[in-house]
Amino acid sequence: MPKRILQGVVVSDKQEKTVVVKVERRFTHPLLKKTVRRSKNYHAHDESKQFKVGDQVSIEETKPISKLKHWIVVGGEAK
Repeated sequence: MPKRILQGVVVSDKQEKTVVVKVERRFTHPLLKKTVRRSKNYHAHDESKQFKVGDQVSIEETKPISKLKHWIVVGGEAK
């Protein structure tokens, strides 16, 4: 099974080698037929500590690194 890759914005970089990434998804509500935005935060491993708050990053699913980290940063645009 292929690993999922999501894109989002870094909202926190205060932890050591960890960034919190907000991923937003858009879908049409089944009953109201209106576009709805939902967001979720993911903890991702950032070994080089190069990404800061506001950076656009891509994260990839990986084996569990810790209790909360199941994602790793694979690339992005640092500001």
